[in-house]
Amino acid sequence: MIPLSSATESPTFADVLLAAERIKPWAHRTPVLRSRTVDAEIGAQLFFKCENFQRMGAFKFRGAMNALSQFNETQRKHGVITYSSGNHAQGTALAAQLLGIPAVIVMPLDAPAAKVAATRGYGAEVVTYDRYTEDREEIGARLAAERQMTLIPPYDHPHVMAGQGTATLELLQETGPLDALFVCLGGGGLLSGAALAARALSPACKVYGVEPEAGNDGQQSLRSGEIVSIATPKTIADGAQTQHLGHYTFDVIRRNVDDIHTVSDAELIACMRFFAERMKMVVEPTGCLGIAAARKFKDQLKGKRVGVIISGGNVDLGKLAGFLAG
Repeated sequence: MIPLSSATESPTFADVLLAAERIKPWAHRTPVLRSRTVDAEIGAQLFFKCENFQRMGAFKFRGAMNALSQFNETQRKHGVITYSSGNHAQGTALAAQLLGIPAVIVMPLDAPAAKVAATRGYGAEVVTYDRYTEDREEIGARLAAERQMTLIPPYDHPHVMAGQGTATLELLQETGPLDALFVCLGGGGLLSGAALAARALSPACKVYGVEPEAGNDGQQSLRSGEIVSIATPKTIADGAQTQHLGHYTFDVIRRNVDDIHTVSDAELIACMRFFAERMKMVVEPTGCLGIAAARKFKDQLKGKRVGVIISGGNVDLGKLAGFLAG
Protein backbone atom coordinates (compact mmCIF):
# COMPACT_ATOMS: atom_id res chain seq x y z
CA MET A 1 0.00 0.00 0.00
CA ILE A 2 1.28 3.45 -0.88
CA PRO A 3 1.45 5.78 2.17
CA LEU A 4 -1.46 8.14 2.74
CA SER A 5 0.72 11.19 2.21
CA SER A 6 3.61 13.01 3.83
CA ALA A 7 1.16 14.72 6.22
CA THR A 8 1.86 13.53 9.76
CA GLU A 9 0.66 16.47 11.87
CA SER A 10 -2.76 17.92 12.59
CA PRO A 11 -3.68 20.66 10.13
CA THR A 12 -3.66 24.35 11.02
CA PHE A 13 -5.54 27.37 9.71
CA ALA A 14 -2.61 27.96 7.36
CA ASP A 15 -3.42 24.59 5.78
CA VAL A 16 -7.03 25.67 5.32
CA LEU A 17 -5.86 28.79 3.48
CA LEU A 18 -3.60 26.71 1.24
CA ALA A 19 -6.44 24.29 0.57
CA ALA A 20 -8.69 27.18 -0.48
CA GLU A 21 -6.22 28.24 -3.14
CA ARG A 22 -5.60 24.65 -4.22
CA ILE A 23 -9.25 23.78 -4.81
CA LYS A 24 -10.33 27.19 -6.10
CA PRO A 25 -10.25 26.15 -9.79
CA TRP A 26 -12.51 23.17 -9.05
CA ALA A 27 -14.88 23.80 -6.15
CA HIS A 28 -17.96 26.02 -6.12
CA ARG A 29 -18.09 28.94 -3.73
CA THR A 30 -21.49 27.98 -2.35
CA PRO A 31 -24.12 30.54 -1.35
CA VAL A 32 -24.86 31.78 2.15
CA LEU A 33 -28.64 32.01 2.47
CA ARG A 34 -31.00 33.57 5.00
CA SER A 35 -34.58 32.92 6.12
CA ARG A 36 -36.76 35.52 7.85
CA THR A 37 -39.00 32.68 9.00
CA VAL A 38 -36.32 30.84 10.93
CA ASP A 39 -34.82 34.10 12.21
CA ALA A 40 -38.20 34.96 13.73
CA GLU A 41 -38.63 31.45 15.14
CA ILE A 42 -35.24 31.41 16.86
CA GLY A 43 -34.93 35.12 17.58
CA ALA A 44 -31.51 35.28 15.99
CA GLN A 45 -29.82 35.95 12.66
CA LEU A 46 -29.00 32.63 10.96
CA PHE A 47 -26.59 32.26 8.06
CA PHE A 48 -26.80 28.98 6.15
CA LYS A 49 -23.67 27.86 4.28
CA CYS A 50 -25.30 25.73 1.60
CA GLU A 51 -22.95 22.90 0.70
CA ASN A 52 -25.92 21.08 -0.83
CA PHE A 53 -25.08 23.30 -3.83
CA GLN A 54 -21.45 22.13 -3.91
CA ARG A 55 -20.23 19.96 -6.78
CA MET A 56 -21.62 16.42 -6.32
CA GLY A 57 -24.01 17.86 -3.75
CA ALA A 58 -21.92 17.99 -0.57
CA PHE A 59 -18.92 19.54 1.18
CA LYS A 60 -16.96 16.31 0.75
CA PHE A 61 -15.70 17.42 -2.65
CA ARG A 62 -13.55 20.03 -0.94
CA GLY A 63 -11.51 17.60 1.16
CA ALA A 64 -11.25 14.99 -1.57
CA MET A 65 -9.98 17.48 -4.14
CA ASN A 66 -7.48 18.97 -1.68
CA ALA A 67 -6.10 15.50 -0.91
CA LEU A 68 -6.01 14.10 -4.44
CA SER A 69 -4.53 17.24 -5.97
CA GLN A 70 -1.44 16.65 -3.81
CA PHE A 71 -0.79 13.13 -5.15
CA ASN A 72 2.61 12.51 -6.71
CA GLU A 73 3.02 10.87 -10.11
CA THR A 74 3.20 7.32 -8.71
CA GLN A 75 0.08 7.82 -6.62
CA ARG A 76 -1.82 9.23 -9.58
CA LYS A 77 -0.86 6.23 -11.68
CA HIS A 78 -1.96 3.58 -9.15
CA GLY A 79 -5.07 5.43 -8.05
CA VAL A 80 -7.03 6.20 -4.90
CA ILE A 81 -9.19 4.02 -2.67
CA THR A 82 -11.55 5.08 0.09
CA TYR A 83 -14.59 3.93 2.06
CA SER A 84 -17.73 5.98 2.49
CA SER A 85 -21.49 5.81 2.97
CA GLY A 86 -21.91 8.13 0.06
CA ASN A 87 -20.77 11.75 0.01
CA HIS A 88 -17.01 11.18 0.40
CA ALA A 89 -17.45 8.40 -2.14
CA GLN A 90 -18.91 10.83 -4.65
CA GLY A 91 -16.45 13.58 -3.80
CA THR A 92 -13.47 11.28 -4.25
CA ALA A 93 -14.89 9.78 -7.45
CA LEU A 94 -15.48 13.21 -8.99
CA ALA A 95 -12.11 14.60 -7.91
CA ALA A 96 -10.41 11.49 -9.31
CA GLN A 97 -12.29 11.83 -12.58
CA LEU A 98 -11.30 15.49 -12.95
CA LEU A 99 -7.65 14.69 -12.20
CA GLY A 100 -7.51 11.51 -14.31
CA ILE A 101 -6.88 9.22 -11.33
CA PRO A 102 -8.36 5.69 -11.03
CA ALA A 103 -10.69 5.32 -8.02
CA VAL A 104 -12.11 2.42 -6.00
CA ILE A 105 -14.79 3.15 -3.41
CA VAL A 106 -15.90 0.76 -0.64
CA MET A 107 -19.59 1.46 0.10
CA PRO A 108 -22.17 -0.17 2.40
CA LEU A 109 -24.86 -2.33 0.83
CA ASP A 110 -27.55 -0.04 2.24
CA ALA A 111 -26.01 3.22 1.03
CA PRO A 112 -28.56 5.51 -0.68
CA ALA A 113 -29.05 4.32 -4.24
CA ALA A 114 -28.61 7.86 -5.59
CA LYS A 115 -25.18 8.11 -3.95
CA VAL A 116 -24.05 4.74 -5.31
CA ALA A 117 -25.30 5.60 -8.81
CA ALA A 118 -23.54 8.98 -8.74
CA THR A 119 -20.28 7.40 -7.55
CA ARG A 120 -20.34 4.92 -10.42
CA GLY A 121 -21.41 7.70 -12.76
CA TYR A 122 -18.19 9.57 -11.98
CA GLY A 123 -16.26 6.51 -13.18
CA ALA A 124 -15.27 4.89 -9.89
CA GLU A 125 -15.36 1.16 -9.16
CA VAL A 126 -17.71 0.42 -6.24
CA VAL A 127 -17.03 -2.47 -3.83
CA THR A 128 -19.91 -3.13 -1.41
CA TYR A 129 -19.93 -4.50 2.17
CA ASP A 130 -22.32 -4.99 5.10
CA ARG A 131 -21.81 -2.06 7.47
CA TYR A 132 -23.24 -4.01 10.43
CA THR A 133 -21.07 -7.15 10.10
CA GLU A 134 -17.94 -6.11 8.16
CA ASP A 135 -15.14 -3.61 8.83
CA ARG A 136 -14.79 -1.06 6.05
CA GLU A 137 -11.39 0.09 7.29
CA GLU A 138 -10.05 -3.47 7.07
CA ILE A 139 -11.50 -3.91 3.59
CA GLY A 140 -10.05 -0.60 2.43
CA ALA A 141 -6.58 -1.36 3.83
CA ARG A 142 -6.58 -4.84 2.26
CA LEU A 143 -7.60 -3.61 -1.19
CA ALA A 144 -5.12 -0.73 -1.01
CA ALA A 145 -2.30 -3.19 -0.32
CA GLU A 146 -3.41 -5.60 -3.04
CA ARG A 147 -3.78 -2.90 -5.70
CA GLN A 148 -1.00 -0.53 -4.59
CA MET A 149 -3.49 2.31 -4.29
CA THR A 150 -3.38 5.30 -1.92
CA LEU A 151 -5.98 5.13 0.84
CA ILE A 152 -7.63 8.46 1.62
CA PRO A 153 -10.07 7.99 4.53
CA PRO A 154 -13.30 10.00 4.59
CA TYR A 155 -12.34 12.25 7.47
CA ASP A 156 -9.21 11.32 9.43
CA HIS A 157 -6.57 12.88 7.19
CA PRO A 158 -4.99 16.35 7.48
CA HIS A 159 -5.50 17.18 3.79
CA VAL A 160 -9.16 16.16 3.95
CA MET A 161 -9.75 18.18 7.12
CA ALA A 162 -8.07 21.29 5.70
CA GLY A 163 -10.20 21.04 2.57
CA GLN A 164 -13.40 20.79 4.59
CA GLY A 165 -12.39 23.86 6.56
CA THR A 166 -12.69 25.97 3.42
CA ALA A 167 -16.50 25.93 3.72
CA THR A 168 -16.37 27.79 7.04
CA LEU A 169 -13.58 30.01 5.73
CA GLU A 170 -15.91 31.16 2.94
CA LEU A 171 -18.82 31.56 5.36
CA LEU A 172 -16.88 33.83 7.69
CA GLN A 173 -15.36 35.80 4.84
CA GLU A 174 -18.91 36.65 3.82
CA THR A 175 -20.59 37.14 7.19
CA GLY A 176 -17.81 38.45 9.38
CA PRO A 177 -17.58 37.29 13.02
CA LEU A 178 -20.32 35.03 14.38
CA ASP A 179 -21.49 34.27 17.90
CA ALA A 180 -22.14 30.58 17.29
CA LEU A 181 -21.55 27.98 14.60
CA PHE A 182 -23.40 24.66 14.28
CA VAL A 183 -21.68 21.94 12.27
CA CYS A 184 -22.80 18.43 11.29
CA LEU A 185 -20.66 15.73 12.90
CA GLY A 186 -19.92 12.23 11.68
CA GLY A 187 -16.23 11.38 11.74
CA GLY A 188 -15.21 14.97 12.41
CA GLY A 189 -13.63 16.15 9.17
CA LEU A 190 -16.09 19.00 8.64
CA LEU A 191 -16.21 19.98 12.31
CA SER A 192 -12.44 19.99 12.80
CA GLY A 193 -11.89 22.06 9.66
CA ALA A 194 -14.67 24.43 10.68
CA ALA A 195 -13.17 24.86 14.12
CA LEU A 196 -9.78 25.80 12.67
CA ALA A 197 -11.34 28.49 10.49
CA ALA A 198 -13.62 29.80 13.23
CA ARG A 199 -10.87 30.07 15.82
CA ALA A 200 -8.75 32.10 13.39
CA LEU A 201 -11.41 34.40 11.93
CA SER A 202 -13.98 34.62 14.74
CA PRO A 203 -12.20 33.73 18.00
CA ALA A 204 -15.18 34.43 20.25
CA CYS A 205 -17.51 32.20 18.22
CA LYS A 206 -18.89 29.17 20.04
CA VAL A 207 -18.36 26.10 17.86
CA TYR A 208 -20.80 23.22 18.26
CA GLY A 209 -20.82 19.82 16.62
CA VAL A 210 -24.18 18.11 16.11
CA GLU A 211 -24.78 14.34 15.97
CA PRO A 212 -27.86 12.11 15.73
CA GLU A 213 -29.01 10.87 19.15
CA ALA A 214 -28.36 7.27 18.13
CA GLY A 215 -24.71 8.03 17.33
CA ASN A 216 -23.30 10.31 20.01
CA ASP A 217 -19.76 8.93 20.03
CA GLY A 218 -18.35 12.40 19.42
CA GLN A 219 -20.24 13.86 22.35
CA GLN A 220 -19.03 11.04 24.60
CA SER A 221 -15.47 11.48 23.33
CA LEU A 222 -15.33 15.24 23.90
CA ARG A 223 -16.73 14.95 27.41
CA SER A 224 -14.54 12.00 28.44
CA GLY A 225 -11.34 13.31 26.88
CA GLU A 226 -10.67 10.19 24.81
CA ILE A 227 -12.04 8.62 21.64
CA VAL A 228 -15.14 6.52 22.34
CA SER A 229 -16.25 3.85 19.86
CA ILE A 230 -19.85 2.71 19.44
CA ALA A 231 -21.76 0.21 17.33
CA THR A 232 -22.92 1.47 13.94
CA PRO A 233 -25.82 3.78 14.84
CA LYS A 234 -29.23 3.29 13.26
CA THR A 235 -30.34 6.72 12.08
CA ILE A 236 -31.66 8.34 8.92
CA ALA A 237 -28.57 10.57 8.99
CA ASP A 238 -26.49 8.10 6.95
CA GLY A 239 -23.60 10.55 6.67
CA ALA A 240 -23.22 10.44 10.45
CA GLN A 241 -23.33 6.66 10.92
CA THR A 242 -19.72 6.60 12.03
CA GLN A 243 -18.52 4.52 14.96
CA HIS A 244 -15.80 6.83 16.25
CA LEU A 245 -13.90 10.04 15.61
CA GLY A 246 -10.47 9.92 14.03
CA HIS A 247 -7.09 10.49 15.64
CA TYR A 248 -6.50 13.74 13.75
CA THR A 249 -10.08 14.98 13.97
CA PHE A 250 -10.39 14.36 17.70
CA ASP A 251 -7.12 16.17 18.35
CA VAL A 252 -8.48 19.33 16.71
CA ILE A 253 -12.01 18.95 18.11
CA ARG A 254 -10.97 18.50 21.75
CA ARG A 255 -8.91 21.70 21.57
CA ASN A 256 -11.26 23.91 19.56
CA VAL A 257 -14.89 22.78 19.91
CA ASP A 258 -17.05 24.11 22.74
CA ASP A 259 -19.59 21.29 22.89
CA ILE A 260 -21.37 18.58 20.91
CA HIS A 261 -25.16 18.33 20.83
CA THR A 262 -27.52 15.62 19.61
CA VAL A 263 -30.88 15.69 17.84
CA SER A 264 -33.49 13.06 17.02
CA ASP A 265 -34.42 11.66 13.62
CA ALA A 266 -37.86 13.25 14.06
CA GLU A 267 -36.21 16.65 14.48
CA LEU A 268 -34.18 16.05 11.31
CA ILE A 269 -37.33 15.23 9.33
CA ALA A 270 -38.99 18.41 10.56
CA CYS A 271 -36.00 20.40 9.33
CA MET A 272 -36.03 18.67 5.94
CA ARG A 273 -39.64 19.80 5.61
CA PHE A 274 -38.71 23.34 6.60
CA PHE A 275 -35.97 23.55 3.99
CA ALA A 276 -38.25 22.13 1.30
CA GLU A 277 -41.29 24.24 2.13
CA ARG A 278 -39.79 27.58 3.12
CA MET A 279 -36.37 27.74 1.45
CA LYS A 280 -37.15 25.52 -1.56
CA MET A 281 -34.08 23.36 -0.99
CA VAL A 282 -33.38 19.64 -0.93
CA VAL A 283 -31.27 18.86 2.14
CA GLU A 284 -30.34 15.34 3.20
CA PRO A 285 -30.97 14.23 6.81
CA THR A 286 -27.33 14.66 7.86
CA GLY A 287 -27.35 18.17 6.41
CA CYS A 288 -30.16 19.11 8.82
CA LEU A 289 -28.19 18.38 12.00
CA GLY A 290 -27.04 21.97 12.45
CA ILE A 291 -30.39 23.71 12.11
CA ALA A 292 -32.07 21.04 14.23
CA ALA A 293 -29.71 21.86 17.10
CA ALA A 294 -30.15 25.62 16.62
CA ARG A 295 -33.91 25.15 16.90
CA LYS A 296 -33.51 22.92 19.95
CA PHE A 297 -31.32 25.43 21.78
CA LYS A 298 -32.95 28.60 20.49
CA ASP A 299 -33.38 30.04 23.98
CA GLN A 300 -29.60 30.34 24.19
CA LEU A 301 -29.32 32.07 20.81
CA LYS A 302 -31.59 35.08 21.22
CA GLY A 303 -30.10 38.12 19.48
CA LYS A 304 -27.07 36.15 18.27
CA ARG A 305 -25.46 35.87 14.84
CA VAL A 306 -25.44 32.14 14.09
CA GLY A 307 -23.77 30.14 11.32
CA VAL A 308 -25.14 26.78 10.22
CA ILE A 309 -23.30 24.46 7.84
CA ILE A 310 -25.66 22.50 5.58
CA SER A 311 -23.42 19.57 4.70
CA GLY A 312 -25.22 18.18 1.65
CA GLY A 313 -28.35 17.46 -0.34
CA ASN A 314 -27.90 13.90 -1.57
CA VAL A 315 -30.99 11.91 -0.68
CA ASP A 316 -33.00 9.34 -2.65
CA LEU A 317 -36.12 11.01 -4.03
CA GLY A 318 -38.30 8.13 -2.85
CA LYS A 319 -37.04 8.48 0.70
CA LEU A 320 -37.32 12.24 0.52
CA ALA A 321 -40.97 11.95 -0.51
CA GLY A 322 -41.57 9.62 2.42
CA PHE A 323 -39.88 11.96 4.89
CA LEU A 324 -41.84 14.98 3.66
CA ALA A 325 -45.17 13.15 3.53
CA GLY A 326 -44.82 11.30 6.82
